[in-house]
Amino acid sequence: MTEPSATFLLFGATGDLAHRMIFPSLYNLLADGLLPQDFLIIASGRSEFTDEQFRADIDKALRKFLAADRYDADMAERLCDIIVYQPVEAGNATQFKALAERLDGRLDKGVSVYLSTPPSLFAPTAQGLAEAGLITPKTRIAMEKPIGKDLASSKEVNDGIGALFAEGQIFRVDHYLGKETVQNLLALRFGNVMFEPLWNATAIDHVQITVGETVGLEGRVSYYDGVGALRDMVQNHVLQILSIIAMEPPARMDPTAVRDEKVKALRSLRPMTAETVKTHSVRGQYTPGAVGGQIVTGYADELGKPSETETFVALKAYIDNWRWQGVPFYLRTGKRLPARQSEILIQFKPVRHSIFGRNGGSGLEPNTLIIRLQPEEFIRLLIMSKRPGLERDVHLEEVTLDVSLTAAFAGQRRRIAYERLILDLLAGDATLFVRRDEVEAQWTWIDSIIDGWKQAGVKPSPYSSGNWGPSSAIALIERDGASWND
Repeated sequence: MTEPSATFLLFGATGDLAHRMIFPSLYNLLADGLLPQDFLIIASGRSEFTDEQFRADIDKALRKFLAADRYDADMAERLCDIIVYQPVEAGNATQFKALAERLDGRLDKGVSVYLSTPPSLFAPTAQGLAEAGLITPKTRIAMEKPIGKDLASSKEVNDGIGALFAEGQIFRVDHYLGKETVQNLLALRFGNVMFEPLWNATAIDHVQITVGETVGLEGRVSYYDGVGALRDMVQNHVLQILSIIAMEPPARMDPTAVRDEKVKALRSLRPMTAETVKTHSVRGQYTPGAVGGQIVTGYADELGKPSETETFVALKAYIDNWRWQGVPFYLRTGKRLPARQSEILIQFKPVRHSIFGRNGGSGLEPNTLIIRLQPEEFIRLLIMSKRPGLERDVHLEEVTLDVSLTAAFAGQRRRIAYERLILDLLAGDATLFVRRDEVEAQWTWIDSIIDGWKQAGVKPSPYSSGNWGPSSAIALIERDGASWND
């Protein structure tokens, strides 16, 4: 068993992600007694802070982002006591030397480095660590997405890190993999005998994956424009969910076995072309409208200029392998949609023959499995049942078998996704992190769509904020006799 890292070195510690997610997660892990003994957090950023100034800043963040009943002043003080701040700017050898002095005597206890910075700083930061003598076999490094903007730039980022770290030391973060309900997909598929025999093209008609957001740019103007929904959401979150749904059963629950099967599924995605993007994809961009009863502006208004960046994308994907041949996967994500909702729908095929006569046979609906990831967390199975009564003809109605994960595990705190990921990083367990070949398989498919859009001249279609994308997104699925689960 690998000893957990005794030091957590966070670059980008002054940023929004660190304040909103990472430090609250570290607080919760400390409060639950899950952090190693003699644990030290070294926070780093370009700004100048003393230890005391930064600790006060983190205390404010904990008060703001932790649930009111979760914050405890004494526990916050305990966390702040193990935080030190060291300003470091990529390329500044003097500052990296000062960082090395902070780490003096701790390298043998293991260091987990977390890069919550722009990808352009990943390799220079790693190089600075190397030149300061801070990379050992016990050093791990975690990288936040995005890892590149296409396959070529992704390889460049990974080559830069890979020149200094072995693949087993590199942890690529997709926070969706830290969500309980995403992890529960593995339990649902491989921990229940009833699902796996039906989890294939013989029984399943189609699959839907929806990741909807109600927000607009929300301060991400400089990052989002030119990136868009396809790169920002589909390349990582949506395709990671798809890979878990579509993967073959791994031989065991370990990082290599699980990720081997995920990458096989990703490599089986049918590439798009200039012809297929016209019928298998939809690009959209939100215009003014109303979300949640509030009037909101359009994307171009928020940006302050016209743009061809998509804020919505819908795709019809196929996985060309034995299990999924001919089964469409409908993928949808966007901003300024009616609801903040992440959901998977498994639509089973209808029964081959109804035995229930002329009256009862009508209205016989195929079974549907709905897995809601957020905001509610539930697993819902729609089945046919006999309507109570004394009629001689059997009348069937659709009923719901509903498992609320929130209710089922009432009394257990729903954890921040980053708690799981930080704990696994410290322990060196890479199961819920993305391997390099996964990233490259994802980008290979995404690049085929982007190239297809360019060749075919596909531009974003407008949709009013508060709607589920352009009308062509509805046509995308309804042409096949199905409909989105709104």
